[in-house]
Amino acid sequence: MNRITKYYRINDPKLIKQQIIHWLNQYAVCCFFDNHQYQHAQHNFEMLAAAGIVSETGKNSVIADIDYWLAERNDWIFGHLNYNLKNQLFKGFNSDQKATIPFPEFYFFQPEVVCTIQNATLSIHSATSNPDDIFNQIQSMPASYTIPVQQTAHFIPGISKETYCNIIEQLLQHIHRGDCYEINYCQEWIAPNAQIDPFAAYRVLSKVSPAPFGAFYKLQHLYLLCSSPERYLLKKGNRLFSSPIKGTIARNTNIPAIDEALKQNLLQSAKERSENVMIVDLVRNDFSRICKAGTVSVTELFGIYTYPQVHQMISTITGQLKNNLTFTEILKATFPMGSMTGAPKERVMQLTEQYECFNRGLYAGSVGYFTPEKDFDFNVVIRSLQYDTQQQLLSYAVGSGITAGSVPEQEYEECLLKASAMAALFNTRPGYPVTTAE
Repeated sequence: MNRITKYYRINDPKLIKQQIIHWLNQYAVCCFFDNHQYQHAQHNFEMLAAAGIVSETGKNSVIADIDYWLAERNDWIFGHLNYNLKNQLFKGFNSDQKATIPFPEFYFFQPEVVCTIQNATLSIHSATSNPDDIFNQIQSMPASYTIPVQQTAHFIPGISKETYCNIIEQLLQHIHRGDCYEINYCQEWIAPNAQIDPFAAYRVLSKVSPAPFGAFYKLQHLYLLCSSPERYLLKKGNRLFSSPIKGTIARNTNIPAIDEALKQNLLQSAKERSENVMIVDLVRNDFSRICKAGTVSVTELFGIYTYPQVHQMISTITGQLKNNLTFTEILKATFPMGSMTGAPKERVMQLTEQYECFNRGLYAGSVGYFTPEKDFDFNVVIRSLQYDTQQQLLSYAVGSGITAGSVPEQEYEECLLKASAMAALFNTRPGYPVTTAE
């Protein structure tokens, strides 16, 4: 597709980003990524946004169709992969529960407009309009966003703390029997009758918890407000990269010396290192199926990275892709991402279906994009809110990696810690009161 492209020097990138989020509101489908100046993420852009539909696929398709659709389009493509896509990629899987927020198993769109910001330059690539008109529209938008007073959301945990701890004890029995080494167990909180402005809520979430793989994603009446620190998969040329997170500790932002000591505690924790290396080995094994022999390597092991609420342990695996692989072949080898399943992958997905009390839906899936050169970058959908304007339902989910050394109450507290940024938007603490939706 031939796009009209123009470049504009900008004095205040932060201001323009806020105006672009306002401008996106007019479109039924849009996507917005912001790296929040995290240099370790190695993004090509500080901001990337897409709006409008030239063509689309996925609402009623099987995943194999995506390869043909992508092959016909040397253009920007944006969209998502639902966790339930595993049911198409693996034999014998079926999800009986319905997701609270019903995103399709996958969806991709070729946008009318793509905007990027890099080095104080805004680029506008348009398939349907004059870029100058779009730039003028963006500049006319308000410069800030605050959550309106009328926004209400009261979250109810899907399971009680007692039920959660009982399930973790059962999972520990599976681990001790050798059924698996590690399993990522998740739980959901739901706010019925929620009345929010998702664009405003995303802006505040980004302020409370900026993250290198944060995203705002709108698909008709369904919204994702994402503050993810984790990359699922990056392709640059023939190189593939994945950066799983395993290992979390709460920060002490009031006393720098204690905060630094907490980082060292995380780095030296035998439990967290064991949890991290299990997933590193899983990703290496996934990559070995699609990368050339001898090219898979761990470029960083047990890296410690700091975010507003937590320190995280992150490792990076890379490999050189075999020739002529399709996107579906890459997905079959790597999806769902190991950090959200556990090891061995297929067995823990079976246990997840057996023990989790909700359908993950887009949570533990991915949102990302393809460039015109067929490179791509996809995040892990965690630390996220999902909202359905038709049902007025708002939800978030969190999880933790369960290993032989896990203590159920500590795992529950880790879940509350990870949920704190989402709950803070509505001045609530996750998990309280402990009435349940069981």
